[in-house]
Amino acid sequence: MMRWEKLEIQRGGPGKRWGHTCNAVRGGQLLYIVGGYGEDNAQTNKVHVYDTTTRTWSEPEMQGTLPVPRDSHSCTTVGDKLFVFGGTDGNIPLKDLHILDTSTNTWMTPYVKGEGPEAREGHSAALIGKRLFIFGGCGKSFDTPVEEYFDDLYILNTETMLWKRVATTGIPPAKRNSHTCVSWKNKIIVIGGEDTQNYYMSDVHMLDADTLTWTKLVTNGELLPPRAGHTTIALGKNLFVFGGFTDAEDLYNDLYMFDLETFTWTKVMTIGEGPSARFSMAGSTLHPQHGGVLIFIGGCNKKLEALDDMFYLFTGIVTENERDERKLEKLSLRKQLRLKSQEQQGLTLTPVCDTDTPPMLTLETDKPMTMPSHIQFPPNRQNVYVNEYHNPHGKRTFQAKVTKNITNCYTIETVIDGKPLRGVLFSNNIKKTAADDLRRKRVAVESGKKGFEHVMMDTTKSPDPEHHTPGATSAASDMKTPAASNASPPHEVSGGVKSSLEVNKLNPSTAAEDTANSIPNPNHGHDGESEALTGEEHGVLAPTQQV
Repeated sequence: MMRWEKLEIQRGGPGKRWGHTCNAVRGGQLLYIVGGYGEDNAQTNKVHVYDTTTRTWSEPEMQGTLPVPRDSHSCTTVGDKLFVFGGTDGNIPLKDLHILDTSTNTWMTPYVKGEGPEAREGHSAALIGKRLFIFGGCGKSFDTPVEEYFDDLYILNTETMLWKRVATTGIPPAKRNSHTCVSWKNKIIVIGGEDTQNYYMSDVHMLDADTLTWTKLVTNGELLPPRAGHTTIALGKNLFVFGGFTDAEDLYNDLYMFDLETFTWTKVMTIGEGPSARFSMAGSTLHPQHGGVLIFIGGCNKKLEALDDMFYLFTGIVTENERDERKLEKLSLRKQLRLKSQEQQGLTLTPVCDTDTPPMLTLETDKPMTMPSHIQFPPNRQNVYVNEYHNPHGKRTFQAKVTKNITNCYTIETVIDGKPLRGVLFSNNIKKTAADDLRRKRVAVESGKKGFEHVMMDTTKSPDPEHHTPGATSAASDMKTPAASNASPPHEVSGGVKSSLEVNKLNPSTAAEDTANSIPNPNHGHDGESEALTGEEHGVLAPTQQV
């Protein structure tokens, strides 16, 4: 059950106040109380700050040009700045715009362009992105005592400081005053208020900020009684409506919750000492620093006396945004850790002779690959773990386990497209004697016989320098009965080096012989030195058959 908590009055606070505003900044740590009708029975332009961590008040010294005292204005949080518009000085409605930079406690009067709203009070404001929406309110000119109610909509671009009166479609709210307006996702929701005939409303209208289309919602549940002068605070997909009036003798101290996804009203039962019946109070959410906690301060009672008390409402609600932010934070940390470990491993392999833990070789390719995270090889072989991730350059990588290190080449095992592959990786830094020996290993295939031809590319001669491919390519496999459908298309390796990951039809009687002929014998004309593998070193892989 939701719980009220009445906060102790601390010295340095705003005192009795109604028609003021309350805005949370710095993630709900600080509350800024601006303006209102105060103890001296007059409007004020003072600013008081409440620290929700220490529960103490302060009245910081303001810099810049202060706005004229006012009440019934709007105040909207835009980052670390508060945008204050309109209100009344007690005699006439206002249409000026002021900005308070809370990081320096400096007032600014910005230069604005375009067509701004007419002077008004009792209007509402809401922010979506960088756009400040002003709707409704009432005003009057010097030459007539008759109040004019508005149903117009204005948008201020808080970056370009350009005002614009916008035309809307759909069913707009009727002209009204003392209503509330909050934002949710890309929607603006208007609730209740008082119309031109002094009729109090409880209707709910929603504006799509992208299409500027109004929709009157059909609500259900325990419907909100008609009212004006109430306070509405958004917390995730729920709106909390407290207080308000229908006439000077009929004030509310009830609490309603509106679900924006189901359009359902719920009268909330609470425990603890809550606020008395009142109107023109101010409130805000302390999310995310104090998740699920709302604050209400001040207001006016049925005797038209200003109030100076303040209350916390502990809703116990964890918003979807909180869950999403926590989930994204965890996923981000896992990704960062994985990328960091991959970077520490590096993308090159230092040759190591036969050991109990064969090294892993990471190759890059621009082509997509489907790689399982773990492959179980036959019982007489070690498990091979392969990983796939997106490196910062957007390339795909796969890893191959080096099973044997031979001079100028390596036998490797990997998995591509879900198929275990074995093959030989040759270094392009091959001594001339080894290259000559490899070029002589060309297997001729007679017409009509099953087999394959493996062609070594000449790395020492190239008729066209622009099309020269560094390195030597060779095929080797211990596959006994491969299938032709297992052939994989060529893949491009980073650095412009291409290698063919292709599967050849092998004659079982010649497969082992060809594999043996394709691997240089370290005892035949070589000095036993090992060459470090680089990104340009590549080879050909063939499917593995269980043995």
